[in-house]
Amino acid sequence: MSVEPALPGLDDQAADANPHYLGHRDRLRSRFLAAPDSLPDYELLELLLSSVIARVDTKPLAKALIDEFGGFGEVLAAPVAVLEAFPKVDKARITPTVAAYLKVAEQSARRLAKLAVLDQPVLTRWDQLIDYCNMAMGRLPTEQFRLLFLDRKNVLVADELQQQGTVDHTPLYPREVVKRALELNASALIMVHNHPSGDPTPSRADIDMTRQVRDALKAVGIALHDHLIIGRKGHNSFKSMGLL
Repeated sequence: MSVEPALPGLDDQAADANPHYLGHRDRLRSRFLAAPDSLPDYELLELLLSSVIARVDTKPLAKALIDEFGGFGEVLAAPVAVLEAFPKVDKARITPTVAAYLKVAEQSARRLAKLAVLDQPVLTRWDQLIDYCNMAMGRLPTEQFRLLFLDRKNVLVADELQQQGTVDHTPLYPREVVKRALELNASALIMVHNHPSGDPTPSRADIDMTRQVRDALKAVGIALHDHLIIGRKGHNSFKSMGLL
């Protein structure tokens, strides 16, 4: 009796119909829902990627991204162009849609952190303020300056990106700071900027510029409570360091 040969690729098609990673995704999702903090960075990223990349195992891509950028937060903070240029890993790649999805996750985390300090007296919520600044700026590849405007009760009334610069320099003009503070009827403010190098030690230029802003604000009756420098290795406070 003759046996007809199997159609080419039939076994491969059957295997693809039930790829191994589908059961893994279900188990990973269940583990996350049961204990979210138990997942390492690469598994959390894998779970996120699997929500937008269908029919492909996302674990190798998640691990490669973590290895390249250094952590879950660093991947989310990476510029869109850098994410989209990341090489394909085992058929999984960062398309514009995937990059946008990651940036939505990043922005969601920022907004949640901001809720803890917005419309609150920030001087009594200092830890939450530091957490928010770390979330918003700690992993950025270039410097940026944010100004936190406070009312007479030290309640945060506005958080604004004032300037964005290069890897190691961001221009900030005292006159523009004073102008915006007066427009918002602010009584005080906190300056915040990041050091992409990770080292939050203030430079001589940081110190000189801060004192120029402080003096300009003082001339119109507005207090400069602090200047925070945020880096991946921690943060520094000008007030705590005796520089204000």
